[in-house]
Amino acid sequence: MLQKFNEKNRDLLININGKLLHRDEAGISPFDSAVQGGDAVWEGLRVYDGKIFRLAKHLERLRSSALALAFTEIPSAEAITAEIKRTLEANEMTDNAHIRLTLTRGVKLTSGMDPRLNTAGPTLIVLAEHKAPVYDKSGLSLITSSVRRPSPDVLDPKIHHCNLIQSILAKIEANHAGADDALMLDSRGFVAETNATHLFVVEGNTVITSRLVACPEGITREVVLGLCRDNGIPHDVRDLSLTEVYRADEMFCTGTMGELAPVTKVDGRPIGTGEGGPMTQRLAKLFDATVAAEAEPVLG
Repeated sequence: MLQKFNEKNRDLLININGKLLHRDEAGISPFDSAVQGGDAVWEGLRVYDGKIFRLAKHLERLRSSALALAFTEIPSAEAITAEIKRTLEANEMTDNAHIRLTLTRGVKLTSGMDPRLNTAGPTLIVLAEHKAPVYDKSGLSLITSSVRRPSPDVLDPKIHHCNLIQSILAKIEANHAGADDALMLDSRGFVAETNATHLFVVEGNTVITSRLVACPEGITREVVLGLCRDNGIPHDVRDLSLTEVYRADEMFCTGTMGELAPVTKVDGRPIGTGEGGPMTQRLAKLFDATVAAEAEPVLG
């Protein structure tokens, strides 16, 4: 599942605080908080035919995370949306694109972790790429990582922050094991999420996902639970153990980067039949229909 370079992205224009720069010229100050300590928050957005799915929800989560980190200045949703539009138009992107939106605390007057050193900020980065959903819809393999997801008493996962070292360490383990991604447990040994996505299992006709103890408030996760409610699909949100994963009839992951994708193997064990199951396929179709009906216009 290694992503490859897309030639369409060779001459991307990156938006940094409203200034459009070629990808090879774009630069962030070494005094920026993101460089100094990963002191930044982010969102992933997907563009469908000039529209962005759940844009308002993503910007609300960005603001929530920035408030939790006590950013003294947060751009309005309208201002951020305007920069997203400028970036998409400059790159002539209308569909099948992914946006990495980053908001840092800003530039420090000298190196150090103290937020009082930030006298100018924040820094808004809009990175838009031509990028289709990255996960193989024929099925993903996971391994269980030794790296645990922290609970709120360590680092609250409701803060969608840019310190991704835990995820990177887990991904390194998955790479060495020849798996697509890593399944991560919480401090109690229950399933949290993967290094990059939320997880669902299917037992019979019931769709089950983990509680928001050691995983973030996933927007695609929320959509899937809503689809279950609206379509009479039994569902539950509770602690899940690895035993329940191994014996599940189906498993799938969710996220903006890859939408819905089946998980067909965990720790070398096939999940269910070892292929994407009917519930995963049904929810994927319902998700596609929801995107088509509800994505918010940005270009036009």
